[in-house]
Amino acid sequence: MKKTGVVYLVGAGPGDPGLITEKGLWKLRICDAVVYDSLASQRLLDEVRPECRKIYVGKRAGAHSMKQEEINSLLVELADEGLFVVRLKGGDPFVFGRGGEEILALSQAKIPYEVVSGVTSAVAALASAGIPVTHRAVSRSFHVMTGHTLSKEETLPEDFEAFAGLKGTLVFLMGLGNLPLIVDGLLKQGKSEEMPAAVIQNGTLLEQKVVRGTLKDIREKVKEAGIGSPAIIVVGETAALDFSSTYRQPLEGCRIGVTGTESFGLRLLKALKSLGGMGSYILRLSIKSRWGEETMKNVYEQLSAYTWIVFTSANGVKEFFLGLLELGYDFRSVGHVKFAAVGKGTAEELQNHGFFADYIPDRYQVKDLAEGLRNLISEKDRILIPRSSGGSKELNQVLDEAGIFYEDVALYEVEWDGTGEEKRREALKDLDYVAFASASGVEAFFQGSEEAGRQVLEGKKVACIGDMTARALMEYGKKADVVADVYTALGLSEAICRDWNKGRKDS
Repeated sequence: MKKTGVVYLVGAGPGDPGLITEKGLWKLRICDAVVYDSLASQRLLDEVRPECRKIYVGKRAGAHSMKQEEINSLLVELADEGLFVVRLKGGDPFVFGRGGEEILALSQAKIPYEVVSGVTSAVAALASAGIPVTHRAVSRSFHVMTGHTLSKEETLPEDFEAFAGLKGTLVFLMGLGNLPLIVDGLLKQGKSEEMPAAVIQNGTLLEQKVVRGTLKDIREKVKEAGIGSPAIIVVGETAALDFSSTYRQPLEGCRIGVTGTESFGLRLLKALKSLGGMGSYILRLSIKSRWGEETMKNVYEQLSAYTWIVFTSANGVKEFFLGLLELGYDFRSVGHVKFAAVGKGTAEELQNHGFFADYIPDRYQVKDLAEGLRNLISEKDRILIPRSSGGSKELNQVLDEAGIFYEDVALYEVEWDGTGEEKRREALKDLDYVAFASASGVEAFFQGSEEAGRQVLEGKKVACIGDMTARALMEYGKKADVVADVYTALGLSEAICRDWNKGRKDS
């Protein structure tokens, strides 16, 4: 029997990726295909699975890359393939998003669908600019009109007269190109020249610009400020209010490009976001498992011979237990051993698999892990170190000096296939920092051309998670501006935060 697909019309929100709903984000993370517009934040696309099909259809005023009828057909075709499809739209699907037209096409083709509402910029962009759409004794209502569907003959639509006569706050979406026509129309219908007005560009984003004035001078002020699309026009008494936030988060306004594996990268992005920063992936490393190779198979067969297992990363923990179960063993095979973890994140991943770490160094770095183990381990102990093929040799040096027996095996490799290079370099243009979470990430970044890598880092600060990563960066002729002394996602984000605020105080 043929599998039936489903289409979810998901509102991406007004621009700030943090304003998408939890339900919308969940649909993104599990979908098979995402059909998206010219989104204000490309970070939402980082949430989809690697194998998810990403299909861009444009839909920005003056630059449509696909006709609406073609988009309708595309959604039907993808669902007919049995795919779980997300139609991702800026704002809300039903607020000038043409979601109704897409639903009619899906209904006609008997394709199941669901609408996941989004935060509309008609409210959120105004709030971000400190303008309430309603306010007691000032405005008891608000009204929204699209501003880019005015007549080709440069005349206002027939219902504009009724719209202009409404009391309350008037909001025009996508109407910057028709600002003179809108202002003249409002004045013609009796609005006062002194009526407050505002124009908000890139609402809710770091690049947000707000121009305030009246119907008399708003056109000139917009021109002087160089305001461009996308922008929202607000007319009404509330446009004179400014309830902008007085609280600034520590990393507010800071844009950070993240490199690393998904496991660490997501933790770092979360930590940066908690401090108010805008983090985005510029280089995503993947894990290539090697537990199925002969060397690791032999290790699993001889687990009874080891007394300690040392993990130097959360990825190592996940890969080790994945291989254990996939090869037909269970947790009884390691019931006799003690575990050491390089840091809190690694220990937490170990705990997720049902084991507590017997040793965690005070400083989360490989050298301190090795020094601590030297004081805990006797000559009778046998240590297993399953980790990345590019792991730090500091651990080996300390154990060799102590005469301790160990077996260092390549459990996995960290690699980058080079996909998305053009997009990555484009994203680097607007960043304040580039964060490296490992020496492997540094090597991948400069893969292909060291000179090109150094060029794109010019004018940006570089943050490294520790000395080893900083040394790897220096080998490519670039000195780290920030080196975290606590080797965790939170430690790296806090190091960036300290440097960012020091720079603002000095200026």
